[in-house]
Amino acid sequence: MSDVIATVESLTPRSGGNCELCGHEIANHVHSVFPHQDAGLSHAILICDTCFPQLETNASLDVNHWYCLQDAIWSEVAAVQVIAWRILNRLSSEVWAQDLLDQAYLEDEVLKWARNTEEKESGNDVIRTFDSNGTELFDGDSVTLIKDLDVKGTSFVAKRGTLVKGIRLTGDPENIDGRVNKISIVLKTCFLKKAN
Repeated sequence: MSDVIATVESLTPRSGGNCELCGHEIANHVHSVFPHQDAGLSHAILICDTCFPQLETNASLDVNHWYCLQDAIWSEVAAVQVIAWRILNRLSSEVWAQDLLDQAYLEDEVLKWARNTEEKESGNDVIRTFDSNGTELFDGDSVTLIKDLDVKGTSFVAKRGTLVKGIRLTGDPENIDGRVNKISIVLKTCFLKKAN
């Protein structure tokens, strides 16, 4: 079944006419959430005059305004979660925003959508790998485990906070290769945080 076209009128029942990011009572902009340009309800959000211009990639962000994301990141609407996650990543130098990112939980499909922030250049499908906070990872980076992990085939547990140096990308954006206790293992990126 095709999605209903997203308009202010069609999104109003879901949002109550309020901005789906900050809750402002007058929301009059429909924002299609990249990469979905089909203008369907499930891929669009209703936002206000304050939020709208700040969603541009290079727009400056009013840090105080975005405290509202403490509610929006927990929305039941995936498109709202995606935009909230992307903005929090742009604000990740703010302690409160980083804390909120650390607490937030997005379903795997929603997180994959949130990480898909840039249009692919035509004919160039570069695979990019991101940590649990959406920070891009590169060969040679160091990462920290954010959870205790049972290492299959061994008798040890890789403890939360363990630093893994000199990682190698695998071509699968969900996995990287690293060495823990002198053993090469594959680690899931959802359990990693890029080390400073």
